Parts: sequence; structure tokens; C-alpha cells
Amino acid sequence: MMYEPPNRHLSQLAFLWPALAAASASEFATAMAKQWMGLTAAPEEKFTVTWATPNTIALELQAVRLRDFSTAANGFPTLLCTPFALHTSTVADFAPSHSLVAALQASGLQRLFAADWRSATPEMRFLSIDDYLATLNVLVDEVGGSVDLIGLCQGGWLALLYASRFPGKARKLVIAGAPIDIAAAPSTLSTIVDTNPLAVFEELVKFGGGRVLGQKVLQFWNPAALPDTDIHRLLQTPLAPDSTAFVALAAAYRHWYDATVDLPGTY
Repeated sequence: MMYEPPNRHLSQLAFLWPALAAASASEFATAMAKQWMGLTAAPEEKFTVTWATPNTIALELQAVRLRDFSTAANGFPTLLCTPFALHTSTVADFAPSHSLVAALQASGLQRLFAADWRSATPEMRFLSIDDYLATLNVLVDEVGGSVDLIGLCQGGWLALLYASRFPGKARKLVIAGAPIDIAAAPSTLSTIVDTNPLAVFEELVKFGGGRVLGQKVLQFWNPAALPDTDIHRLLQTPLAPDSTAFVALAAAYRHWYDATVDLPGTY
């Protein structure tokens, strides 16, 4: 689900070269993390994100809001496990014409819920994957104790882990775009992880005070503004690039893309 600019690997080499000159592994890790985290000294921006489809909040916990998109009181519940990575959960419903939520409703799902993961506060820095699985379990119990589970992108591996841990609570499991087998296809992100020591990422967490700060990582990932041509290609829209409708759609995409979340370092 993450935007990756073309020819990204070329710019990365120029961007990371100061860290490559470090004399030791620990110095390398610190220098690399400083390069990533020191892109800007400006304070973090706070964005108000919205969901395109009407909904209510059925439950609010420290780490997540349970959003209710149901159109009827009866029927077997479906829970959408959205990504908890760099961007907000609204990737599943950021515009009327680009909404997994709307597509699921149109397919006949009447009891539909979504996990809306909350940005990690400093107090949440020690939350782990097990904590998020436990939180997901609370959501499942809230909607009836058994669900059809849909995992999107990073939410896909979390949904898969949940279904394997609680097989009696996941009647059906669907995952889409989930990084289950990282070696199945090459990507710039997996290459960065494979070629840098774990200490680099530990330093990133230290610089974030125990968290991975979304706004800092976003600027490392793509410091430049997103061009309309890339957005048009990514969204695969039939709208003309110079149309008023596409301009509005591109603005909605940019707003989603710019609205990052912070992640607990332990997670």
C-alpha cells in the first residue's frame, strides 16, 4: 500500500552515503539513523483524517477505535483489519470511488466493522505484536465472538496471526496485499531492511523516544511532493488528469498520504 517513487534506489545511494562512511557498526547505525531522523527540525504536523463512508464508533480503546459501517443489525459480522504501518487506516476508505469499505457494502455485507488503529503515544511505546493481537481479540468479542476477517496490507499478517492463534474465532480469512512472504518479490523496502543491521532500526526507535515517528520516516521514504501523474497511475482512475474530479481525488490521496501514524518501538 506504500507509494514507492520510480528510480528510488538511485536517490537512496546519494542520500545514505554519509552513513556508509562510518568506521564501526555502532557508528554506522547511529549515523544512518541520524540521516533518516534528521531530515527536518520542524515539529510534527497533525492531520485530521476522515472516512468517506458514514460510520459510528462502537468501541474505543487505547490502541484502536472500532468503526461500525453496518447497514443492518442482523447478519454475520465482518471485521476489516486495516494496516498499522506508516499511514492511517483510512486507506481502506479514503474516497467514495476508492473505498474497500464501500465495495464490501456493495457486495452485500451488512454487518461490517473496521479496526482504526490509533497513532502511538509515548505511553504506548512498549506495546508489542502480542498486545495488538490481544486488542484485535477484544474487537472480535465486541462484535459477537466470531468474525469473517479481512486483512489489508500490514493488517494482513496481523489477521493471519490472529486466525492461527484463535482459529475458532475466524470463520473465514481473506488477506490482500499482505507482506506474508517478503522473499516472493523484490522491493526497495525489503532491500533496505536486508542490507542494514538491526542496530540501525534500534537507533531509529531511540531517536523517537521509544517510537518510530511517522512524519520522520515519511520524509525519508519520499521527501518530494507526489506528482499528479504518479497518483493517477496508482489510483488507476478513468478520470481525466486535468479534470476537476481528479484534482479533488488527488487532494484526498495526498491528505491520506501525508497523515502518518507513530508506531510503538517494540511493535
